[in-house]
This record gives sequence, structure tokens and C-alpha cells, in this order.
Amino acid sequence: MKWDEFAGWGKKVADWTQDYHQNVGDKPVRARTEPGDVLNALPATPPENAQPMEDIFRDFEQIVMPGITHWQHPRFFAYFNANASAPSVLAEFLTSAIAPQCMLWQTSPAATEMETRMMDWLRQALDLPEGFAGVIQDSASSATLTAVLTMREKALDWQGNQQGLFGKKPLRVYCSSEVHTSIDRAIWVAGIGQDNLVRVPIKGDWRGMDPEALDNAIQSDLDSGFHPAGVILCVGGTGTGATDPVDRCLEIAQKHGLYTHVDAAWAGSAMICPEYRHYWPGIDQADSIVFNPHKWLGVQFDCCAHFLKNPDDLVQTLAISPEYLKTHGKDGIINYSEWTVALGRRFRALKLWFVIRAYGLEGLRDRLRNHVNWSRDLHDRLAAEPDFEIVTPPMWSLWTFRFVPTENPHLYNLEDLNLRLVNAINDDGRIYLTQTRVGGTFVIRFQAGQFETTEEDVKMAFDVITEIARSLTD
Repeated sequence: MKWDEFAGWGKKVADWTQDYHQNVGDKPVRARTEPGDVLNALPATPPENAQPMEDIFRDFEQIVMPGITHWQHPRFFAYFNANASAPSVLAEFLTSAIAPQCMLWQTSPAATEMETRMMDWLRQALDLPEGFAGVIQDSASSATLTAVLTMREKALDWQGNQQGLFGKKPLRVYCSSEVHTSIDRAIWVAGIGQDNLVRVPIKGDWRGMDPEALDNAIQSDLDSGFHPAGVILCVGGTGTGATDPVDRCLEIAQKHGLYTHVDAAWAGSAMICPEYRHYWPGIDQADSIVFNPHKWLGVQFDCCAHFLKNPDDLVQTLAISPEYLKTHGKDGIINYSEWTVALGRRFRALKLWFVIRAYGLEGLRDRLRNHVNWSRDLHDRLAAEPDFEIVTPPMWSLWTFRFVPTENPHLYNLEDLNLRLVNAINDDGRIYLTQTRVGGTFVIRFQAGQFETTEEDVKMAFDVITEIARSLTD
């Protein structure tokens, strides 16, 4: 393909994209292919000669698209959404077109300086203090890894990178049982070890960490010769929206001099709305905070906002500057590759700029508020049904439930029945849900967060859930 053909194909792709987003709601949400269908439709060997774009695009539609689960579907109520608003898609198109590598200020000054400004826009939107600085990571998993590495280095007086962990007191990191598994992986990669991730008991409707139990766990480890390094808090956990009492847990961590990281990957977006900030009181005392604009703010995946009270700690942990990466003759610049594990960096700030300008903060707030209100309305309707049980209450737009037939309940294995229910709902194709466990009990999750979801889409979920559930007991 030559560049003089690009505009024609670009128009075709743009028209296809617009049609896809406007009509994706007519498709089944989840892919209906069987394992191996796409693989077997792809030739086992690569082509030796160039093939026409007409053939490539036809195969894209006929082979690829049937195997796509539609994350942009307005009735995608599973996991947390990975949104792609129209301005974000355009920004990604431009990023792909100019294809900059943004590891250093000198390799893309506009990308570096826009990242600085966009992260400050987000800081203001969340009402974080001016002292916080931010960096765009690819995902919350990466941000959490950098936070764990930082708490490791601070605990070891900055000697871990040089000397390793061998022969030192075991480091300990504390979290609740509700954190994302990316916490476990960060502990593995940082060399701290799974056995040294201490799970603190939870309590209350928010299913948050018990501060007194946290204090006791840290003191017990100190008495036993361990070396406490940090605390990881959860705001809006993946399973049920679990949220730790941030202010009280941070107070305990500060009492023991521990580095703190707050994982608000999903729910952090909601904090642009002042009325939801009571879920993270005292957040200004955290050392590190992460949330994903690609989950709820309409920004194309991947785009993760990582805020730091003292970025020098992170830079001291990760920075490495061989001669070929130095920028000579320039003072006061930021090289964001020193803030991330990866050296290479994409121009992610551009899509933040497009989205925030295209909708404004108030336009984004309206969408989030609608999702929360519509989801809670659905919760109330289902709670009023005699054969449904609410297991965990709404946290923002996320809550869990299970089907418990009132007639002859002894005839049913409830775990099996609810597994059959969620599978039948997803096979039906009108909506998409996922499951989790609460205290060992199998439950079904509902959350609303797709950027173009309407109130009618959420209302349809009630019809689908009740209709299919009752068909299983007829």
C-alpha cells in the first residue's frame, strides 16, 4: 500500500468506525465464536507477496469481527468498561499517524509537556493538592508495580536495586483481601514474595480494611523481626467495589512510617464529582494514587493516571541515564521514562486533551452520575423482586446479586443455578455480566460504565435478568 492510497482507505475505515459505534448495540455483546475458530481461519504461513487492501479489509470483517467481544456495546455491564469515545479515537488516529516515541523530552517535547499539563488538569479535577505530580502509565498494574518498587527501595534505604534482597529482613506489604490480583503480581516482580503480602481482615458494608487489624498486623511483624515496607489501599475493588477507610488506614501507615499506595483504578474517575469524594477521605495524605481514565472517562485504552506526592522517590527508584539518553544543554526538563518501568512511551496525553476539551468536566460528570443513578435504580427494582437477593450494596454503579427462588428452594443448588443464570444471560447476547465470590458465595456482578449507555439500556438488563432467571425454574 502506498501513501497516495491512504486517504481513500482512511475514509473507508472512518465510515466503518462511525457505523460500528452507531450500530454496535444491535449485535450480541459477547463473541460467539468457539475456541480455535479465528485461529483456524487464519493461514498457517505468512504470504510471500503483497495482497490487496480490499482482501485484507474483507478478511478483517469476516474473520476478526466475529471473534470480537464488543466492549463499546451500550449493554456491556461486565468487568469495567474500556471506553473509546469519538474524540479519543480521533486522537489515537493522530498519535498513530505521527508515531512519536516519547521516552524523553527531546524525543517529543510536545508529548512531555502536554503530559505534564494534562496530569495537572486531572489533579485539579480530582481536587488533589497542588503538591501532587502525575505521570501517565499504561495500566494500573504498572503503576502499582512502580509503587511497590518505591516502597521496597525506601524501606531498604535505597539499597535494594544495588544489593538485592538476599540476606535482608523479609519486607512486608499490607492490603485487604479485596485488592486486585495485580497487587500480588507486583509483589512477585518486586522480589518481596507472596508470603510477605499480609492480608488484613475487612469489615463493614464497604468491605474495607479494618484499621485496628492493620495496626496490629504491622506491630506483630515488627515484634517478629519482619521489616514493614508499605500499605496498599483499595478504593472501588473489582469484585464488589470494596473500599478501605482511607483516612484511618493512612493514619496507621504514617504512624509506622510506611509508604502508601491507593488503587482506585475504576472508581477514581468518579472523584471528578465532588459528591463521591467521601469514599476516599484523607486522600491527600497518600504517597501514590492511581486511576484509569480509560475505564470510565471515555479515554481510549490504554491510559492510566498515576499521582505522586513526592515524585523524587519514584525517580530515585527507577531512573537510569546512560549517555545516549541524556539531554544536554537543557535544565528543568522532565523525562517521563524515569517515572515508568518501560523506557519507550506512547503519546497518551493527546487523547486526554481531546476528551476533556470535547466534553468538559461537567459533561463527563453528567455521564458518571447517570451511570450511578441508573444502576441504583436497577438495584432497587431487582431488590423488590422476591426471588432475587442483593448480596453487596451499590458502590458507585457496582453491586452484586444472586437468584434465590422462593418456591421449592431446596430443589436447587444455588451456586449451580446462578452459574447457569450468568452463562445463559451471556449466551443470550442482549447484555453481558460477570461473576465473583463474596465470602465464598457465588454471586453475579452488575456495573454500568459504557460511555454511550442509556437509561433504556440499563432498564433492559432488568427484563433480561428476570426473564432468563425464571426460565431456569419453569
